[in-house]
Amino acid sequence: MNEALLRKAYQAFNARDIDAVLAILHPDVAWSNGMEGGYVHGHNEVRDYWSRQWCLIDPHVEPQCFTINETGQTVMNLHQVVRDLDGNVIVNQIVQHLYAIEHS
Repeated sequence: MNEALLRKAYQAFNARDIDAVLAILHPDVAWSNGMEGGYVHGHNEVRDYWSRQWCLIDPHVEPQCFTINETGQTVMNLHQVVRDLDGNVIVNQIVQHLYAIEHS
């Protein structure tokens, strides 16, 4: 089920287990670069992006709800809390991520 797979991925992300998340993501993944804009592509760029990100901020995302859109993509609403490295909240918001699941 897509929901279980994505919950597993976000649990690994919150635990900073990059390898576990990348094992779920397609090798040619396009991941939004929320810090610098644009996208990073592929496992190596995602790994580099998250490694840089986690040296600067402490993001945490919790899946809230899952729906399927008209094109069959999984739409997730997530509660995102981003803290600075001293623990101060920078962002506390609901964000939306969109996934195309090839093999579930």
